Amino acid sequence: MVKNAHRQLFISGQIPVNVQGIVPETFEEQARLAWENIKHLLEAAGMGLENIVKHTTYLSSRKYTSANSEVRQEILGNLKPALTVIIADIYDKEWLLEIEAIAVD
Repeated sequence: MVKNAHRQLFISGQIPVNVQGIVPETFEEQARLAWENIKHLLEAAGMGLENIVKHTTYLSSRKYTSANSEVRQEILGNLKPALTVIIADIYDKEWLLEIEAIAVD
């Protein structure tokens, strides 16, 4: 439950592409990169991972569900925002996932 929130930040789907336009090969590297992109956007808004109240992860295949959970746990630790995981046909065939988030402050 969110109480007394003053700001909302809606982060559109973050993709596993770095500033040089490179997509890592492994799922784990792609997932960490997508989360890093989210962290940068949160920081730019004066927020952190603790401000995320909901995130949605789009996976290109069910075979990534365990790895996705492991990386999410690694990144979020004890934080437990609401989440949804959807198996979808991702826009770019190189991308194995995409993550969007909602944060409040």
